[in-house]
Amino acid sequence: MAVTAALESVTTAHGTRVLLDAVTLGLSGGDRVGIVGRNGSGKTTLLRVLAGFGPVDSGRVVHTSGLRVALLDQADTLDPAATLGDVVVGSGPAHEWAGDARVRAVLDAFVGGTSAAAYPQGFATPVATMSGGERRRAALAGLLIAEPDLLLLDEPTNHLDVEAIAALAEVLAGWRGTVVFVTHDRWFLDAVATATWEVAAGSVHRYEGGYSAYVLARAERERVAAVTEARRNNLLRKELAWLRRGPPARTSKPQFRIDAANALIADEPPPRDRLALQKVATARLGRQVVDLEDVTLRAGSAASAGPTVLRDATWRLGPGDRVGLLGPNGAGKTTILRLLAGRRSAYEGTLRIGQTVSVAHLTQDLAEIDPSDRVLASLERVHANVEVTRGQTLTAQQLLEGFGFTGDRLFTRLGDLSGGERRRLQLLRLLLDGPNLLLLDEPTNDLDVETLTVLEDLLDTWPGTLVVVSHDRYFLERVCDGLYALTGDGDLRHLPGGVEDYLVLRRDAVAHVAAQPHGSASATVRHTEVATDGADVTPALSGAEVRAARKELQRLDRRLARITEQESRLHDDLAAAATDHQVVLELDTRLRTLAAERADLEEQWLVLAEELES
Repeated sequence: MAVTAALESVTTAHGTRVLLDAVTLGLSGGDRVGIVGRNGSGKTTLLRVLAGFGPVDSGRVVHTSGLRVALLDQADTLDPAATLGDVVVGSGPAHEWAGDARVRAVLDAFVGGTSAAAYPQGFATPVATMSGGERRRAALAGLLIAEPDLLLLDEPTNHLDVEAIAALAEVLAGWRGTVVFVTHDRWFLDAVATATWEVAAGSVHRYEGGYSAYVLARAERERVAAVTEARRNNLLRKELAWLRRGPPARTSKPQFRIDAANALIADEPPPRDRLALQKVATARLGRQVVDLEDVTLRAGSAASAGPTVLRDATWRLGPGDRVGLLGPNGAGKTTILRLLAGRRSAYEGTLRIGQTVSVAHLTQDLAEIDPSDRVLASLERVHANVEVTRGQTLTAQQLLEGFGFTGDRLFTRLGDLSGGERRRLQLLRLLLDGPNLLLLDEPTNDLDVETLTVLEDLLDTWPGTLVVVSHDRYFLERVCDGLYALTGDGDLRHLPGGVEDYLVLRRDAVAHVAAQPHGSASATVRHTEVATDGADVTPALSGAEVRAARKELQRLDRRLARITEQESRLHDDLAAAATDHQVVLELDTRLRTLAAERADLEEQWLVLAEELES
């Protein structure tokens, strides 16, 4: 295909540091390129230079005539004064986008459909009131609907949950234009990329395929070059072994000398010996780690309890268990970690923590640091050495070097560290404390791919109990032996099939709710009410009033069911008349009328339901 954009001998520097050194490369229509590299290597600079936004010191950037370019920055750049509608579909009439199946698919995936049901005020929701995840989904939806010729995305999976990441991958896999994206999400890279660019030391190395092919090609390149860095080689060998033993999709269509790469891993053992680690963990932890029996846990404080996170849940974590927690945003994953860490006391039921348990809890917030302190000195004050397995001890400096703090970076002031470097240091401080129960809340945030492989390698030899909350599918599958899902209604479900089971579970749940009239018995969530004084709660209504309210609720249910059926038929008619703007406009008007009536009826239903429950 024709070249859409190209760099010709481009050099650009930041201060005295050269980020791109005489780089020449090109993009063609239909290319889907993932960019990887260490934090600070120049990935974002390369993306901005490709967009024509970043200055270059020499060389030139070439775009084909009339090329439409769009860039999603890593930072939030949405106008706080705008609304969701302004960002996603613009100010034009609804019939211009409601009849487009492609646009409707994007809206379904990112904002809750043509009514933007995932946002509290629909398309009228102000940007200023949105969470980070809501803003990210809105920005992505707007760019995908605009369908530029060259789409550039900087960490597009940031703030997205597993479902949204899967939906984005599906959209981009069928993208008609050219896509270039920076990411540390290896599953996403494998699912979308037709080529991978590695930015390192001012150069850009190109590999065909996604993450699996990239790892294979790097291993082969280093084998041919007779690389002598044993530690680095061993990490690649382990990563290769994991990829080759994993699901077939991870290694489909590699374009390299696979036989030569496989020769590197012929005798490579599995990433970790699960039984051996469990034996060591039992010796360190005893038989009991954490037991939850009939626990009910709500979000919020004891004074103002929020939605139910767990309801009558029984869950046991044993020595050496490696568990991942999945769930939609707001389901309470962080709340559970706080409970396991002993930072949450408002719950019902029984929680037992073993006497020998030593907990380390990595939160999503960056820890407060003394900006004048130095990297190596700050870690050596915690512990000079750490035992990762029996008989294997690493010094603080060895750990730091493994996590990318080499040379002068060992003596850098903490105040001069980037967000990713501070995150790495926070992880190391926790590990140096010698915990045997490790709770990790989004540990992959701000970490580059190389650092993630080092962290995974370290966790492979760590003989404790591990609980991870993450939206990084690759990391979860790599370090965890079992996954559980919070369904949002108080249940905790085991996922024997891993993340794929979770996605099926979520799709079924969304489809079930969509098929039910709002407020019907099968669509409502069961709540347990507890009287503050221990007495039974009596209804505030008389018997006749209760009967009348229930009768009215039944009438509202019937009318809501009819509205749902009418809306479904109108949506079908919309799809059939997609090319007739006049018909689409009339159908859209009828849909809006039904939506207004439904909103009024739902409000009446909620008022009556609250009166009956009280």
